[in-house]
This record gives sequence, C-alpha cells and structure tokens, in this order.
Amino acid sequence: MPARDIYHDTVKFSLQKDGWTVTHDPFPLQIGKKRLSVDLGAERLISAEKGIQKIVVEVKSFVGQSDVKDLEQALGQYILYRQILNEMGIERSLYLAVSRPTFISVFTIELGQVLLKNQIIKLIVFDDEREEIVQWIPN
Repeated sequence: MPARDIYHDTVKFSLQKDGWTVTHDPFPLQIGKKRLSVDLGAERLISAEKGIQKIVVEVKSFVGQSDVKDLEQALGQYILYRQILNEMGIERSLYLAVSRPTFISVFTIELGQVLLKNQIIKLIVFDDEREEIVQWIPN
C-alpha cells in the first residue's frame, strides 16, 4: 500500500466535520490486472429527493522541490483516476484536496487557473490548522 499523504487524516476529518461519511479509506480501483487506489471515498445525503452525493478524493500536499512538478504529478494521477472511474462505471465525482496555502500558491496563478477555468480539475480546499473545508471548486 502506498504511503499516505501528510494531510490524509486532516482531509478525512475535515470531510467528516463537513457532514460526509467516509466510506472507503482508500477507495479501490482496478483496470485490467492493475490495482490502484484513490485516497478516500465519501458520501452524504443531499436531500430525500436528490439522494446521496458520492465523491472520491485524492489528497496532495505539494511539498516537493517544485510546485510545477507536484502539479504535473497530481494532474496526471487525477486524469488517470477519472478515466478509470469512467471505465469502471463508477458514478462518483473526483476531487483533488489541497491546503489553502497550496491553493493560493498554485491555483490562483495562471498555471492553476487554466485548469480551473477549463474545468479540468475539481478541488477541495482545506484549512490544515482548523481541519475544515474552506472551499469547493466548482461549488
């Protein structure tokens, strides 16, 4: 099993604090003989009429030497997971969870904004000190 991201438990607790039930830790994926896993699977009741909202969340800390390299790796993983979810017929929204400082340094500049503007990636922004979600993009 791969090592957990340093923010794994923080994101898990933040989701629970936000009303989510963590259903998978990790969320298993398989394509052919290859087995992979997304960090977390969660769900919550929206309303009796709309039913249950289901998500999978990949947690990334961006603590490497380069934000650009970290983004390239996270984006590659995100796209791979999204395609496997589609291939497996799993109807869950995929999110990348990043801390507020990472959001500010990576996703408020042109490099990250192009991903958000073109709806390439969905984000959960969390406050790692208060252990709470501060923003969903798109909301």
